[in-house]
Amino acid sequence: MSRTVTAANVVLTITVSGLYDSPQQISGYSTDKVWSTDALKLAETMMGVDGILSAGYVPNPVNMTISLQANSFGIDVFDNIIQSTQQQREIYWINGSISVPATGKVYSAVNGVVETAKVIPDASKVLQAQEYTITWQSLTAWLM
Repeated sequence: MSRTVTAANVVLTITVSGLYDSPQQISGYSTDKVWSTDALKLAETMMGVDGILSAGYVPNPVNMTISLQANSFGIDVFDNIIQSTQQQREIYWINGSISVPATGKVYSAVNGVVETAKVIPDASKVLQAQEYTITWQSLTAWLM
């Protein structure tokens, strides 16, 4: 069976405890990037003075940067999270689901927070994409 590699049909939905209890579909992604993630660090290592390597598993968060066109309605969702965080001086926890039909996988995103945000688009000939970094406790793949 052959698969395509399109990102045109990916679906990201999020819920935000206290703000969006029903799933909100994020859409209106930027032209060249829907999202990106940092590599997950699975091991902590150290080398002894005698040259023997020691290693152990340490859980680490997953950073995901979502890139939205300046006219995306998804920006309204993130603006609301940011404004609520600033007004309440409290963190709003996000949970999400990411469907990637091209790979036949659904990802479960658990206990995330907006860590960084581009709150206004850069202006060139046209307004540029805005990026939001969510730090997830875990991001786990499942087969569809």
